[in-house]
Amino acid sequence: MTDKKATSYPKENINILFLENISDKAVAFFKNAGYTSVRKMSGALSEEQLIKEIKDVHLLGIRSKTKMTAKVLESAKKLQAIGCFCIGVNQVDLKSATNYGVAVFNAPYSNTRSVAELVIAASIMLIRKIIDKNNAAHRGIWMKDSKGSYELRGKTLGIIGYGNIGTQVSVLAESLGMKVIFYDIVTKLPLGNAVAKKSLKELVSQSDIVTLHVPETAQTKKMITKSLLKQFKKGSILLNYARGEVVDLNALSEAIKEEYISGAAIDVYPWEPEKNGESFETPMQALPNVLLTPHIGGSTEEAQQNIGEDVSNKLFQFLENGITIGSHSVPPISLPPQEGTHRILHIHKNVPGVLSEINTQLSNNNINILGQYLKTNDEIGYVVLDVDKRLSSQAIQLLKNVKYTIKARLLY
Repeated sequence: MTDKKATSYPKENINILFLENISDKAVAFFKNAGYTSVRKMSGALSEEQLIKEIKDVHLLGIRSKTKMTAKVLESAKKLQAIGCFCIGVNQVDLKSATNYGVAVFNAPYSNTRSVAELVIAASIMLIRKIIDKNNAAHRGIWMKDSKGSYELRGKTLGIIGYGNIGTQVSVLAESLGMKVIFYDIVTKLPLGNAVAKKSLKELVSQSDIVTLHVPETAQTKKMITKSLLKQFKKGSILLNYARGEVVDLNALSEAIKEEYISGAAIDVYPWEPEKNGESFETPMQALPNVLLTPHIGGSTEEAQQNIGEDVSNKLFQFLENGITIGSHSVPPISLPPQEGTHRILHIHKNVPGVLSEINTQLSNNNINILGQYLKTNDEIGYVVLDVDKRLSSQAIQLLKNVKYTIKARLLY
């Protein structure tokens, strides 16, 4: 149950906007907490539409299609936080969000099980060539044939990216009798009997199935190239449930046509339609033993509920308590409430002397600081102050005038 304690601001004046048909759990979460101005919209908005809609919004909830550009963030004068109801945050200009003091949260662990299960399911479908047999049956053609169909048991699964999803896939695969090897740029503790490999080339050359679970970065863009595909074990299978830019799909398409790669499952693409029903093209269409899905790796009822609850709670904790654990922009602080005080949040540019000026201003005006917390990153500093209730109104005005202040808010 969420905490309904009084805040220093009228909750009906806090505007919350959820886009892209975010789970009703998120809407209910804030309404149950006493926030009445909560809007939900289906679909993403263009930059121009966002600028219009966001001008009076305090909390924004989005998924992967809404692009929070520098221009949008510049126009969002009242925006306190963005909740990305998904795994990644690459749809947000994090540098701009940091500079404007906007906290950005996501749910990096909430759909890991959903993705991991689909990876295993796709592996079974492809190694048995079920895709082709299903298509033939729909055309009225009988293809009862065991040639080229195999069990997963005893095969080697190569995992590229041994993080939250990669490790879950590892555990599930091993429980089915597979041998698991993995490659990660960071040294990771293997689970079960999984074995780390020193290079991508070593991993792909030994794997019957290769599955990708990496973020989209400059290092991972086009990670799977034409030259690397030639290092794959002949007849192997490639699965991409990570990011669309990781695989050169033209090169993969050619490798399948040449029957060097025997199958693939692709869920993410370099370009994806904004809305359901829009036309879509990829070099992977009309190829044998290829499973194409529309970015639904984590799209289960359970995952969406978990994401809705996780991100909503992070937004709520920031709004009501100033807690920024899990933020990708504002430095992370977790702090207990202080009895008999009012709490002020102060976000400023990370330059020398700001904290000293804060303390000097309050001290010169005989305002007692009963609790103080500070955390910085390269760009900004985040200070939480618990001050004497009787003088909090004076304190917030003083702090708003401190040089290099980005945002100052009286919490309660």
